[in-house]
Amino acid sequence: MNEMMTNGSVKQLRRTRNGKVIAGVCSGVGEYVGIDPNILRVGLAIASLFGGLGVGIYAVAWLLIPADDRNASIVQDLIDKNKDNPVWLDAKSKAEKGWAKATNHQGGNSYQYPRPTSDPYAHHPYAQQPKNDKPAV
Repeated sequence: MNEMMTNGSVKQLRRTRNGKVIAGVCSGVGEYVGIDPNILRVGLAIASLFGGLGVGIYAVAWLLIPADDRNASIVQDLIDKNKDNPVWLDAKSKAEKGWAKATNHQGGNSYQYPRPTSDPYAHHPYAQQPKNDKPAV
């Protein structure tokens, strides 16, 4: 999410303090993209009316986009602080095992459908009976 500016510095996506209403997400994204933050706020408000999607997007952006005076986001700070915590290491190993189990299956579909042992239509009233090639006596 870096973009080179004309003076050679790198433009970074940050939550800004100037023009912030709640956490500075819309003002930071608006500054980065170059649009009015109020347009983003209206868009998120409309998305919030449809199942709360706008609130979820805003919350995730607040957790993942760093503030303008910090180098890391809230989530990155939490991960860095708890890197050696046994609970974190246990959760990380379980997530890695689950991911490996989910992605290392054979044949694309992990569910194997049972194969019928006999013809499922053999007992249907309109099923064709095997023909007898011997002539009647």
